[in-house]
This record gives sequence, C-alpha cells and structure tokens, in this order.
Amino acid sequence: MASSDISDASQLSAQIESASGAALAAISTALDAEALRAISAELAGKKSSIAVLKSQLGKIDDIESRKTAGRLINAASEAIAVALEERLASLSARDLALQVSSEPLDLTELATLNRRGYEHIVSQAQQRLEDVFIGLGFQIAEGPEVETDFYNFEALNMPKSHPARSEFDTIFLNSGEPNSILLRTHTSPVQIRVMQTWEPPIYAIMPGRVFRRDTPDATHMPVFHQIEGLVIDRGITFAHLAGTIEAFTKAFFGAEFTSRLRPSFFPFTEPSAEFDIRQKDGNWIELGGCGMVHPNVLRAGGIDPDEFTGFAFGFGIDRMAKERHNVQDIREMYTNDLRFVRQFS
Repeated sequence: MASSDISDASQLSAQIESASGAALAAISTALDAEALRAISAELAGKKSSIAVLKSQLGKIDDIESRKTAGRLINAASEAIAVALEERLASLSARDLALQVSSEPLDLTELATLNRRGYEHIVSQAQQRLEDVFIGLGFQIAEGPEVETDFYNFEALNMPKSHPARSEFDTIFLNSGEPNSILLRTHTSPVQIRVMQTWEPPIYAIMPGRVFRRDTPDATHMPVFHQIEGLVIDRGITFAHLAGTIEAFTKAFFGAEFTSRLRPSFFPFTEPSAEFDIRQKDGNWIELGGCGMVHPNVLRAGGIDPDEFTGFAFGFGIDRMAKERHNVQDIREMYTNDLRFVRQFS
C-alpha cells in the first residue's frame, strides 16, 4: 500500500514506480492462471497501491504536478494491464502444451482401418446427373430454398385460384403477407429467375432441395431433391424435347435403355407429357414430367413467346437413386445407418 501522503510532488514518482514495480513482479511470478486471476482482482481493487495513489491526486495543490502525477499513474496502469495479458497468454500456452503432452492419442488403429466417409447416394446421383447434362451442353443454375408465392406459383401459371396448387401441399412461413413466403415446393422457381437474368439461348439444369407437407412413407419424404431442365431458344419444338430425353436416358442409364412420352397436364407447360424409361427387363417406369414451356411462363420470365420457344423437364433425384440402387424404402436413405451407407461406397 502506498503512503497516504503524496502532497509532496517530489516523492510522487518514486511512490508510483514502487507500486508499479511491485505489481509487475507479482504478475511475473504468478505460477498459474488461477493465481494470476487473483492478482488481477487485487490490482483492480480500491485498496491497491495504484488505486490509493490515484484517489489522493486531489491532495496535490500544484495543477501541473497533479497532471504529471495523473499521466504517470495512467502509464503504470497500462503497463500492468499489458503485463497481465501477456502473462496470461504465456501461462495458457504452457498449460495447453502440458495437457497435450499428458494426453497422447494413439491413432494407429484408425490409420490401419483405413476408414473413409461416404457420399450419400442422393449426392452421388445428383453429381452423376449434373455430369451427364453438362456433357449434353447444359449449365447449372441454383436459386433460394425460401421463395415467394410469385416465383413458386404465379409466374408458373398457377394463380391463387388454380386447383393444381392443392397438389403441392405447401409449407408457408410466418413472414410478410399471409401465404406469401414459403419453402419452395419444386425447383421450377429457378427457371423463372434464370429467364429473368440470362439472355437466350438458355440451356440450364436446376438441381436442389424442395419441401412439401408429405407424410414419410416408403416412397415419400417431406424434404427431397429434384432436378429440372430448361431450354429456351429460337425454333425449339417438341421433337427437340423428345430427343433430349432420349439422349439423357442413354447417357445416364446406358445404350440399352430407351424412353417414351405419354400425354399429361401441367399448368406450366403446353403440351405436357410424362416420360418413362424402359428397363433391361422390358418394364417401363415413370421418371418425371416435361413439356413445352407455356407462353404465360415465358412472359413471366421476361421472354417474348413470339420470338422464343422452349421446353422444360423435371424429376426426383431421390427416386433416381432409389431405383438405381433398388432401395425398397426411401426412408432407409436417411437413417444414417452405416450398414446401409457402406453398400454404396
């Protein structure tokens, strides 16, 4: 503790130097972080030497001497703070080094087992699909998973009164106007965003995650994955669509596979079709939907339907993976059971 009398300015420098030196010595000899914290608390208290000296500055009558004393005390306080920080860093580094040296890990067994992570079969399917379509001249486009009603429905020729909306069982969010913000129910909103931002000709695919109020069962999940394709150019016809589907089928499944189109209805395409692929055993399996982009959808995307035409197609990536690997229950793909996952490494 400093002397209670510092009215004599000639003694001031020595008292501050003595208090600062004692504090720095205590800090430098602290044996561990706990001891250092105790010293720090003591130095920050009202009864510390520096605090007492600071409280008695008012007893110095000479203004200039008082200012000088204040600067000296502030400098001492800063030096103490720096010393505390540096000593704590040093002790922490020492303690960590001691902990590391006292807790070695034997990684030999892990190294000899040669265990690796595995890509999910849906990720494998998506990457393979992307590779195939890039080989056919398509580019990849992505969009937000949280969408507006306009991009998810209205721009796709589905106004609020359209009965097709009920088929999507939408998950709306508590944001903005009621039923205006939602988790996208398909990747088709990306098609509108692409048309609004890309100049034709457009050859793009849109893979991604989508959301619906589906009850999980052997063939359905509330969160699943889709890939859609969009072509916009001059002179595009339904024959180009059929040819693209056939080229994709053979590139993805193999030359022995073929495809067919069956008439259907979608509000965003006209005419519309379902496309199937014929498996090696001769049976046909439905894969997805397709059709010529509806003129109303082209207009919503800022494309003149009198100048450009186009086609679109889409299907589920999860279903592709399920069929490719003969998975009986789609829920098995999301249980994180290593016995299941390791089959597809």
